[in-house]
Amino acid sequence: MADAVMELWNGVRAARDPAWVRGQLLAAGRTLFAVYGYARTTVEDLCAAAHVEVRDFSREFESREALLVDLYDEVATRGMRASEAELTAEGMETCPTEERVHRLFDAYVRAVTRDPQEARVAFVEVLGVSREMDDHLTMWRSVWVAFLTQEAERARQRGHGVDGNLDVVVKVLTRSVDELLAHHGRRPRQVPPAWLTSEFTRLSMAMIGPVGGSGNV
Repeated sequence: MADAVMELWNGVRAARDPAWVRGQLLAAGRTLFAVYGYARTTVEDLCAAAHVEVRDFSREFESREALLVDLYDEVATRGMRASEAELTAEGMETCPTEERVHRLFDAYVRAVTRDPQEARVAFVEVLGVSREMDDHLTMWRSVWVAFLTQEAERARQRGHGVDGNLDVVVKVLTRSVDELLAHHGRRPRQVPPAWLTSEFTRLSMAMIGPVGGSGNV
């Protein structure tokens, strides 16, 4: 009896509260895509897990892929905002470049890996889905290229010997970050955020190059 009452209440709530429906579907996608995979999860599976009707799904999302895009954007936006916030943190303008890079990546990594299921969806399940999804990921990658190019240019101005074309260096770094995060998302036991931060910092400093002269700018 209690189950029947709750099912009726959920149906009434779904009809009256689109935000609730959307939240339920996002939560279902986050779990099912991570556990069973995007390719193996149907709209019907999502609706059953979210306790909503298929027609409710259609009102909120154009497709399963649209739901996946929203899940990715949640994680990507959180990571970007975390890094941007760290830029204004105390001591960021005066600390050595390596410390600055470490702090920026630490903020980003902690934001995007805080939930293992979110990390898998955002860095594994989005790969190879469609041309449209690839274009969306490319758009986000260009945002990070612009962000990291500014940081690399700042490092160059502070005496670091960036080897080669700055744009190419940053694009290689961005791809490397994507690959390591995908590796992180695929592992049954995901690596600690501190390890990822350390690797991203090491790669960045290797690409930026050493400081000419004092070595501690």
